[in-house]
Amino acid sequence: MNLFVDENSIVRRIWGKADTILFIFAGAAAEFALNKAVDWLYFTGKLPADPLARLFSTVAYSRQIIFSERDEALKAIDKINAIHKGVETARGSQIPDWAYRDVLFLLIDLSIRSYELLEKPLSAAEKAEVFNVFNRVGERMQLTGIPSDYQHYLQMRKEHLEHNLINSAFTADLYHQYKKHLGFARYQILKQAQLLTVPTQVSQQLPLGKIAWLWPVLKVYKAIKNLKPGKFLRDALLPVQYKIQIQGMDRAYALN
Repeated sequence: MNLFVDENSIVRRIWGKADTILFIFAGAAAEFALNKAVDWLYFTGKLPADPLARLFSTVAYSRQIIFSERDEALKAIDKINAIHKGVETARGSQIPDWAYRDVLFLLIDLSIRSYELLEKPLSAAEKAEVFNVFNRVGERMQLTGIPSDYQHYLQMRKEHLEHNLINSAFTADLYHQYKKHLGFARYQILKQAQLLTVPTQVSQQLPLGKIAWLWPVLKVYKAIKNLKPGKFLRDALLPVQYKIQIQGMDRAYALN
């Protein structure tokens, strides 16, 4: 079987656990809200109408690529390109390359951060493997200016965080939508998950608070997460419409 990502890759372990994906999702929700190119996501109206669904679709495409055979993964990447080209044609302008790179960079960073938060530190080789997998996605998308190796990526990631984030009216609207779609309690947990996951350059520009009260709760959860009480706690925090999808992510990984 010719897989896009080797079955023993750390990337499959990261993206094969629903808990980790939830933290990647939370971090992406924060960084998307600050991205200077977020107006592109507003253009179709899908993001403000249901921001959680839009972010889950990004996660779903990522998982499809990671867990597919090579040909199917390439088709999924090409489909993403085609969707973006359609939006560009409708708007009459091009999505800047740096905006594509931003998404690629945040997926690399949040994959590493979320796994280390919930599981254990990754080795230098494992971090490089995460970079290599997503960089191959960028190459297939024919992105320009992508980094040559993990160290180059770290430098570019720092520059992107310094120059491509802004707290705008879109930021305020997205956080209003998050609260509306999640409800007060889940919204507070989302912000806590973001506070624990995102880079400092992101958390400093968002209303996430300063006290990470979720951390001691998370430590208890890590100890019981494979037991029924732990899974009950996780599932209780999910919106009903996404609970089945998230539960299915664990099942899908078990079958791979």
